[in-house]
Amino acid sequence: MGAVRIAKSDHDQIEYVIGSNGHSADALISILQDIQAELHYLPEEALRHVAKRLNLPLIQVYGVATFFKAFSLKPKGRHQCTVCMGTACHVRGAGRVLEELERKLNIKAGNTTDDMEYSLDTVNCVGACALGPMVIIDGEYLGIMNAAKVKNVLKAHGAKAARSGQRKG
Repeated sequence: MGAVRIAKSDHDQIEYVIGSNGHSADALISILQDIQAELHYLPEEALRHVAKRLNLPLIQVYGVATFFKAFSLKPKGRHQCTVCMGTACHVRGAGRVLEELERKLNIKAGNTTDDMEYSLDTVNCVGACALGPMVIIDGEYLGIMNAAKVKNVLKAHGAKAARSGQRKG
C-alpha cells in the first residue's frame, strides 16, 4: 500500500465514524463502510488509524478491507456504475451494455474516469434476474437495460447529480 496522507477534515470524519460506532472492534465492517462512503475508498492511513483506535492488528483491518469486494483500496469515482454480468443478464445482452458504458466513459470495467466522476465495475448477480440486464448507478437499479439506453441514462444521471449539487461546477 502507498503512503497517502489524508486531509485533516477526512481524519476528523474518520474519528467521528469510529466514535459513532462506539469505538468497538465488533463494528469494524460498519466503520469501514462508513469511511468508504465518505472517502469513496479506504486509504492506507485510514486503515492504520482504525487499527490503532480499535486496538486491532493492522493485518486484521486490512484483511477485512480486502476480503469484501464492496471495499476498495484505490480511489473510486464520485458515481458508482455497476453492470450485472450474471447468467440471466448476460444472455440478455449485458456484455453489449458493458461495452457501451466502457465506450461512453472511456474506461474499462474495474477503473475510474480521470476526472474521478465515474467508476465502472461488474458483479456476478444482483438478484433481479427478471429485469436483466441490470445496471446500478449510485444505488439506483435500472432494469431492462440495453446499449441504446446507455447514453440517455448517463445524461439523465449527470443532470440529476447537477441538480442536487453533487457535481463539480
